[in-house]
Amino acid sequence: MAKVNIKIEGVPYRVEAGKTILEAAKACGYEIPSLCAFNHGECNQGSCRVCLVEATGARGLVASCVYPVSEGMEIRISSPKAVQARKRSVELLLSNHNKNCQQCEKNGKCELLHVANITGAEEGKYEGEHSEHFIDELAPGLVRDTSKCILCGRCIARCSNAHGVGKVTTKYDPKDLRGSNAHGLGILGFENRGYKTFVAPAENRSFADSPCIQCGQCVNVCPTGALMEKSEIHLVDEAMKAGKHVVVQAAPAVRAALGEEFGYPIGTPVTGKMIAALRRLGFEKVYDVNFGADLTIMEEGTELLGRLTNGGVLPMITSCSPGWVNYAECDYSDLLPHLSSCKSPHQMQGAILKSYWAQRHGYDPKDVFVVSVMPCTAKKYEKQRDQLKVNGIPDVDCVITTRELARMIRRAGIIFNRLPDEDWDEDIMGDYSGAGVIFGVTGGVMEAALRTVYFKLTGEECGRIEFTEVRGHRSGIREAVINIAEKDIHVACASGMRSARVLLDQIREGKSKYHFIEIMGCPGGCINGGGQPYVRSTFLPNEEDDIYDTYRRKRAQALYSEDERQTIRQSHNNPQIKELYERFLGEPNSHKAHELLHTTYARREGFPDVEGK
Repeated sequence: MAKVNIKIEGVPYRVEAGKTILEAAKACGYEIPSLCAFNHGECNQGSCRVCLVEATGARGLVASCVYPVSEGMEIRISSPKAVQARKRSVELLLSNHNKNCQQCEKNGKCELLHVANITGAEEGKYEGEHSEHFIDELAPGLVRDTSKCILCGRCIARCSNAHGVGKVTTKYDPKDLRGSNAHGLGILGFENRGYKTFVAPAENRSFADSPCIQCGQCVNVCPTGALMEKSEIHLVDEAMKAGKHVVVQAAPAVRAALGEEFGYPIGTPVTGKMIAALRRLGFEKVYDVNFGADLTIMEEGTELLGRLTNGGVLPMITSCSPGWVNYAECDYSDLLPHLSSCKSPHQMQGAILKSYWAQRHGYDPKDVFVVSVMPCTAKKYEKQRDQLKVNGIPDVDCVITTRELARMIRRAGIIFNRLPDEDWDEDIMGDYSGAGVIFGVTGGVMEAALRTVYFKLTGEECGRIEFTEVRGHRSGIREAVINIAEKDIHVACASGMRSARVLLDQIREGKSKYHFIEIMGCPGGCINGGGQPYVRSTFLPNEEDDIYDTYRRKRAQALYSEDERQTIRQSHNNPQIKELYERFLGEPNSHKAHELLHTTYARREGFPDVEGK
């Protein structure tokens, strides 16, 4: 990579050509106040003016997030002119911002407050009329509060980059798309102009009345509390107060990220301490969703083999990601027969808890309250689907995110890093395989399924455990041909709907060569879910520059390492899974299994008619 010579505050440096001043300064050890998310792949095009600096060759102050370095450039960050300009920019943002910081759940992670502290911005410096604001809390997973929005555009960029096509600024008209099978764009955009501008789905609709897949990627990049997950902590409190049998189950991706909330380096697995914390929070039983993941593989693998041998609909597509399922029902409803009928792992495990587990303990299923700790905001929508109830009783009653669990731990006064390492409860679902662990990584469901499908087709254990062809923490498409029993099985994995759409269009056009496809709603899979801890370069000054890449890789490695440490690494070898089928379910895909562990899908209108729209 070509280098250029620059000076920052009079000190010479050699930096990569093509870098922005902001990126170059960071590489040289300077933190210029910024509300850009350049380290996440999104940028606001310099609109907030928080990162202004002086640079030779420029006519005035420049936004360092978009202005490139050049040979011989001299940059001044701390000149009085630049310092005063940055302070004024932040004060202007604060003038139209809801400053109820003590009640805001983003307190401590708010980037606006961070840059206000750095710049010395004064509250109330510019006062006047506030623009009209809206609070959207109708959707089960997300809350939008425009009184805290600073119009940076990062949510618009993330939604489009993860799930859309075309330019970030592209705006759709829902009236033109009703009845269409694919909107093909991010759902967020700027509404109105000037002082009346705000960010919203088209026509200022609720997330509940738009084709939002509830993935929460917008929440992950929002610098303030304008976008948040919808908290369900109060539901846990109410269930415990009511004397319910409150049982908790935690997804694999949670253990790979929870430690970040308590100062651990990114990618540090904290399984034992997480279990200890959950017990101290008062949960009656603490289980691992990896058991549910093993159960999913048994059902999904059997379903795939049935389709391969009996002429079923191919390719079969995984159904573990509720964000992806939401997208399919709105935009590719004609392809719903391709989805596996299997519920996701935590829903399967919830169904077992309210049937087999409740029977074993002599509990009425109505008195069992199942809490899932998930890396995902879309799970909040998933758990309330009518198709995920058995005899009118939901499989799962409450979903809290990794971030919500961290809030509960802090609220309880638990010093996380002083907790002992404890083990999961083991009565009927304490065993799990390494295959279950890797569900949290994109490609992990595919790899876990292949380990069991190989055994089912050959009657022998596969000579290799890892199918690295389908691994990769970045978004995009990975494909492979796996030869099992002299049969080539074509597989593909995609995460983020931008990538998934390529595979889906191939199926629609009759050009797909695949037998099995894994799709995850969030780029990188569950480790990058919308409910995971925020990752900000401003709060992690010692991290590598490309956090967008490294934090996914490190979280993924935490799960792959746990898989490697397991004695049992294939779902079909989990002894408690075998016992469950012998004592209760019969066999995979049995009538009993279909009653409890399988579901259906239905076309949904992405832009339903609502009053006033």
